[in-house]
Amino acid sequence: MTPEATADEHAHGYITDKTKYLNRMRRIEGQARGITKMVDDEKYCIDILTQISALTSALQAVAVGLLDDHLKHCVVDAARMGGDDADAKIKEASDAIARLVRS
Repeated sequence: MTPEATADEHAHGYITDKTKYLNRMRRIEGQARGITKMVDDEKYCIDILTQISALTSALQAVAVGLLDDHLKHCVVDAARMGGDDADAKIKEASDAIARLVRS
């Protein structure tokens, strides 16, 4: 990628694992539907909470993977180029980490 490339032309870091992320998100969707059915079927509260915990962990794993890809690709690329874009990418990553830590 040339320095003149726009953000639209930039390949995101996760693109090489896109299929993996999509498959994982489909499984997470299935887990969410399963929890909805558990509530509808009035299953035991603790069983529902256990499934919610598993769903939360699965989402966090996706988030950490995407963050790792972002740091390794987008932030590193911006840092190589320097300037305001590098500062913006680092702040963006720091803000994302702060949101993940709070959740």
